Amino acid sequence: MIKLTSLLLLFFVTFQFSAQEKLEEKAIKDVIATFFKALHEGDSTLMKTTLNKEVKIQTTFTNKTGTKILKTEPISQLLSAVSNKKPTDQYEEKLLSIRIEVDGNLASVWTPYEFYLNGTFSHCGANSFQLFDDNGQWKIIYLVDMRRRVNCNALLLKD
Repeated sequence: MIKLTSLLLLFFVTFQFSAQEKLEEKAIKDVIATFFKALHEGDSTLMKTTLNKEVKIQTTFTNKTGTKILKTEPISQLLSAVSNKKPTDQYEEKLLSIRIEVDGNLASVWTPYEFYLNGTFSHCGANSFQLFDDNGQWKIIYLVDMRRRVNCNALLLKD
């Protein structure tokens, strides 16, 4: 009888943990989806709801001479770029996959993507988001994206 009780308890705890893990992943995916919705719609107010006030934003790319560049931009620059999007411009960032890792109040999200401006391919790369669970509300604390125009099919091979 003790073995059966222990087995049932183990099953219940495992089920509860798995259910909680799925809820966390959904909450994190919702933050990422809201971020991209805001980007596509040019809504900086909505985007700001996904970002921690101390968020760090960076972009990396290789310039025409082959030099690898890492640029840091203030949150105000990102929000300004989003809010100043021309009404006629159509942004579409197609996420090719989304991979989420969670440990306590820290989450890492990896999203390879292709970016289209007005229906025309612009560039591809990957986004790396770090999120923090601030007492029940996930916020982006770090975002770095990599941009390139060639070898985009390599992104599909990584997942």
